[in-house]
Amino acid sequence: MDKEKALEVALSQIERQFGKGSIMRLGEAATKQVPVIPTGSLALDMALGVG
Repeated sequence: MDKEKALEVALSQIERQFGKGSIMRLGEAATKQVPVIPTGSLALDMALGVG
């Protein structure tokens, strides 16, 4: 079994056990829309990525 096939098998087992999105490859851009509540503090919102 070559390295690429072994890696593919390992990743599929991890995704099966822990769910899709448990492993992200470098360069993948999976985003999820989540509700946000501004804190009222511009600095804190910017640090958290809300603002």
